[in-house]
Amino acid sequence: MTTDHDEWIAAVGRELGLAGLSESSPAVTALDDLTTTVAGHVGRPVAATTAFLIGVAAGRAAETTVAARDYAQQVDALARSWTSGQERSVAPNDQSKRG
Repeated sequence: MTTDHDEWIAAVGRELGLAGLSESSPAVTALDDLTTTVAGHVGRPVAATTAFLIGVAAGRAAETTVAARDYAQQVDALARSWTSGQERSVAPNDQSKRG
């Protein structure tokens, strides 16, 4: 059964030249989960911006949909560990620490 959300995701995908997207696509599911986690653990106002940043980073990868899913999972873990008032340490996957 197609939902309004499926139709919306498919329409946006077509508009952006991304064929075959649906609400159940792995990258879309991962981003949905991520925005829910970020809204709950970090703050609702930054959830959309976080998804945008993942899209920008994934767009630079060779396998964009795989990268979007993987980045969403990485940032989801970061968001789950984020609590206000906690001293911040280096992110678990800090790209500047890679060799």
